[in-house]
Amino acid sequence: MEAFMTETVMLTDHQAIRDWAEARIGSPAIIDAQASIGATQPVLRLLFDQHAYQDQDQGADRPSAPRLVDWDEWFQMFEEHELALVVAQDVDGRRENFHEIIRR
Repeated sequence: MEAFMTETVMLTDHQAIRDWAEARIGSPAIIDAQASIGATQPVLRLLFDQHAYQDQDQGADRPSAPRLVDWDEWFQMFEEHELALVVAQDVDGRRENFHEIIRR
């Protein structure tokens, strides 16, 4: 098996982030601080494919489940906490969901 290193790109532009997520059927979500063990502030997430809908359906049973939000709410928090989205660089024939939300 051949190992390869995926290059990453840091995104801060709102439209670029939204385009990246939507190309992978991603939705913005937030986990409330009081619901997340050890969290002192809400946590931003991107949910992909059917996972976004599964988490919403089970939210009442799982208080720490991500809550889908609109992009405006997500980006407001993104800017307040000076965050960036690190993603795998697109490669021809492959579209990866790898991402990490970090401080700028």
